[in-house]
Amino acid sequence: MGPPSGTLPAMSTGSQLAKIKLLQGLSEVELIDLARAARWHRFEEGEVIFDRQSDCRGVYLVVEGEVDVVNFSSQGREIAYARVREGDFFGELSAIDGQPRSANIVAQSNCRIAELSRETFTELLKERPQIAFRVLQKMVGIIRTADERIMDLATLGAHQRVCIELLRLAKDDPVKPGSWMIYPLPTQAEIAALASTTRETVARVMGQLSDDGFIRKVHKTVYIDSRDKLAELASKLNPRRDDTPAR
Repeated sequence: MGPPSGTLPAMSTGSQLAKIKLLQGLSEVELIDLARAARWHRFEEGEVIFDRQSDCRGVYLVVEGEVDVVNFSSQGREIAYARVREGDFFGELSAIDGQPRSANIVAQSNCRIAELSRETFTELLKERPQIAFRVLQKMVGIIRTADERIMDLATLGAHQRVCIELLRLAKDDPVKPGSWMIYPLPTQAEIAALASTTRETVARVMGQLSDDGFIRKVHKTVYIDSRDKLAELASKLNPRRDDTPAR
C-alpha cells in the first residue's frame, strides 16, 4: 500500500510533475516548489476521488493512472464525460469559478495524484500565460465535445450512438494497413455510459455487428475492417429506435 495522502518530500516528487503537460516549460526549481506545495494522494481502482457538488476546489494532476469523469441520471444510469489519463489534469472549473464540482471523479485504475490548491493554481494562471492558454485549449475541447454529444442525443437513436462511439474509439491497426482496431476494448457498461444508453443495448448492437461482419472481437480487441461501411450502416439505422427501459 502506498503512502497516505499528504505532502511528500519534494525531491521524490518534483521530477514526477515534469510529465504533466500543463506544466511544461517550468524549471526544475519551479516544479520542486509546486511539488512541495501540493498534497499527494493515492487512489485505488474504483475509488471515488470526489463527488458532484463536493466543496473541494483544488486542481488534480494525474501523475500515474487514469480517472473517469462521470455523472448519473435520476434513474441511476451512468453518463461518461471523459477519461483523464496520466499527464493530464482535472478540477479546473471549480478552481476558476469557485462553484461546487460539476461531476463525479472515479479512479479507473490505481492512481497517484498531486493536488494543487485553488490559490496555487490561480496564481499559476496569472503568472504563466502559457499555462492559462493550455487551460483555455482544454475548455475549448470540452465545449466542442459537448456540442457533438448534444447533437448526437438530439438526432441519433441509441443503436446509432453505439456505432458512433465505436468509430470514435477506433484507431489505426498497426499490423493491417487500412484496417482499424479498438484496444483495450472498454466494457459494455463503459460504452453504454459514453453512448448514453444501456448495457443491454450495447450488447445487442455489438452482437448484431459481429454477426453481420462489421466487427470482429478477439479477446480484448475489436477489429473494424472498414470504418466507411460501419459509418454508412450507422447513418441508415432507424433514428427512432430507443433504449431498453432502465431498471
